[in-house]
Amino acid sequence: MNTNNTDTDNTDQSHSTQRYLQPDWFTQHVFNPTISGLTRLGISMWGSRILAVPGRTTGEIRTTPVNLLTVDGRQYLVAPRGETQWVKNVRAAGSCTLRVGRRSVEADMVELADADKPAILRPYLRRWKWEIGKFFDGLDADATDAELLAVASGYPVFAVTTR
Repeated sequence: MNTNNTDTDNTDQSHSTQRYLQPDWFTQHVFNPTISGLTRLGISMWGSRILAVPGRTTGEIRTTPVNLLTVDGRQYLVAPRGETQWVKNVRAAGSCTLRVGRRSVEADMVELADADKPAILRPYLRRWKWEIGKFFDGLDADATDAELLAVASGYPVFAVTTR
């Protein structure tokens, strides 16, 4: 899942990796709207949430469906498509709102260093390989730490701390 609503600002060069895979037509017009609609109704599909964050240039609230992952009691968001607009907006804001139905929580977001990402990317791939595996160029949950570390810079990962 990834961003439909964007706040475009091509001047953000604070992160050297600029890997971004744009959603195809089916994802933009069928898959994401379906997951978003179910999540807004309170039906979380395998951890789906609606991420809401102010746009970094307009301040308007932007929303997108995301997959919330829990590892060892902590929650994480992974951007399998890379430097998406939601990633850039979360970096600028440092926080977001995560919603399922009428329930919403405010969350602080801290981006992980590349060295810490394999421990999160592996369970992420294990849980959602069917949906996001194509974004990992053949890597799966059985990849070595070295293989995951080699691609880590292209996959922003945030630790989520709810308030």
